[in-house]
Amino acid sequence: MMDLDGPEPLYIQIAGILRRRIADGTYPPRSKIPSAEALRAEFGVSRVTAVNAVGILLNEKLVQGVVGKGTYVSEPPETSGED
Repeated sequence: MMDLDGPEPLYIQIAGILRRRIADGTYPPRSKIPSAEALRAEFGVSRVTAVNAVGILLNEKLVQGVVGKGTYVSEPPETSGED
């Protein structure tokens, strides 16, 4: 849930919501996340705010952009069984 009157910027709140959706499997690895336009409509924010939210996830490498196709959830990092 977003806190429109709280001190945390909306794009950070949206990034947190998207991060939770990735973690809980709503958006599984290799799946496309909603476009900036779809996020703008869902959250009632500007397109710039939606783009900034996705930018946070791109920087965290939780998602990756594919030119001409959209933004997709990254594969989880592989862990080796070695100590």
